[in-house]
Amino acid sequence: MRDVRVLLIGGTSHVGKSTLGRALAAKLGGEYMSTDSLARHPGRPWATSSGPFPGHLRTHYLSLSVDELTTEQLRHYQRLWPRIKAMAAARAADTGAGRLILEGSGVLPRHAAALESSAAVWLTASADVLRDRIYSQSRFHELAPEEKAIVEKFLGRTKRFDQLILNVVTSLGLASVDTSTAPPTAELVEQCLRAIG
Repeated sequence: MRDVRVLLIGGTSHVGKSTLGRALAAKLGGEYMSTDSLARHPGRPWATSSGPFPGHLRTHYLSLSVDELTTEQLRHYQRLWPRIKAMAAARAADTGAGRLILEGSGVLPRHAAALESSAAVWLTASADVLRDRIYSQSRFHELAPEEKAIVEKFLGRTKRFDQLILNVVTSLGLASVDTSTAPPTAELVEQCLRAIG
């Protein structure tokens, strides 16, 4: 890992990217950043500590199919990639700067594999685990019918994106770690470092 200037963590929602990113930054030293800070895409469709779910995004989820939602998500990440690439290239070239740990669903395998002075790992989880995590965080069983329908669309998109990314990662022989068993953070860090090699 001495020559790795940029460490990328990809994967769908609710697989543990943020937790892993912060832990790796603490262990390896360097700056932690999420691709969400570069540009937001309609994400978790329920109220969070930062506020209620914006009303205008209800239409986004309710009017599109799961495949359409996934296509829109991928388009967003394709548009975002040049900014991620430029950030990674700048950090790789600046040997005086610390390591960058960059996580987010926008870390696309085919693009990330071509970056210099970098390493990448993708997190995944089983469909049942993704469902359970999303139901728990959204407090699904307390939601009104329309809100449940929106969460189900988000869940469908999350599972679809996970499968698409995992297919590419597998076909390219890239590093991945299954977080379905929810290993302790320290163990997840070690698993990811071993996977990266």
